[in-house]
Amino acid sequence: MISFPNAKINLGLSVIACRDDGFHNIETLFYPVPLFDILELVKSSDIKTKFTRSGIEVASDFDSDLCMRALNLLKKDFEIPPLKIHLHKNIPPGAGLGGGSSDGAFMIKMLNEYFELGLTEQQMENYAGILGSDCPFFIRNHPRFAKGKGNEFEDVNIDLSGYFLLIIKPPFSISTKEAYESIKPSKSQVNLYKLSELPVSQWQGKMVNDFETVVFKKHPILSEIKSNLYELGAVFALMSGSGTAIYGIFKHEINPHHHFPGFFCHSAWLT
Repeated sequence: MISFPNAKINLGLSVIACRDDGFHNIETLFYPVPLFDILELVKSSDIKTKFTRSGIEVASDFDSDLCMRALNLLKKDFEIPPLKIHLHKNIPPGAGLGGGSSDGAFMIKMLNEYFELGLTEQQMENYAGILGSDCPFFIRNHPRFAKGKGNEFEDVNIDLSGYFLLIIKPPFSISTKEAYESIKPSKSQVNLYKLSELPVSQWQGKMVNDFETVVFKKHPILSEIKSNLYELGAVFALMSGSGTAIYGIFKHEINPHHHFPGFFCHSAWLT
């Protein structure tokens, strides 16, 4: 069985407050985008599961990879035989694009289908929530307003079909832990849910990402990338998640490699 875990972007992100459990309350809009890893699994005749990776290098060891953590989580409740699992990484880690979270969530969905476990979407979201705060989003995988730790959802009517997406990431990353340690939570001055009802052309200056203030201060090149995207004609640009990927939404197609040499670049029409 093969699947294609996709990335997400954040259309605004507000860090509201610290929680007693060590996490933060946030408000954000998740939007799935067409940048895909490739995840494959088959039954194995070996006595142990074998997990391999290729593509963009990931710092984590195999046991802590969210694919393996998802497998081990479900094995606590279901009889799952040894597997051969291969993950090809196209989504850069440490970018705020949710690649690892998507891989873990898609592993849950694949195991549920492959072994006919009979899990509902809500049950799969519950398992995904154990793996990470934004993992549950990728179970249903459509635009949603998120609050709490990022795992309490409401559907939103956002459709970016017909826009051209450009994602730029410089050759360095920021850990989520580092980003949250640097930010001072504060009550949001905007209502992201209401802002999602506005046309994209009115988002600039209204939809904000609270992490930009602290992350741009440490890495000014990110602010320059965002400014360059607007200069190239983006109708909206923002850093995704806690960084370091910056995306631009355009009405026209653009070749990124001429403008951002040496950076990770991904572009696609949204459908």
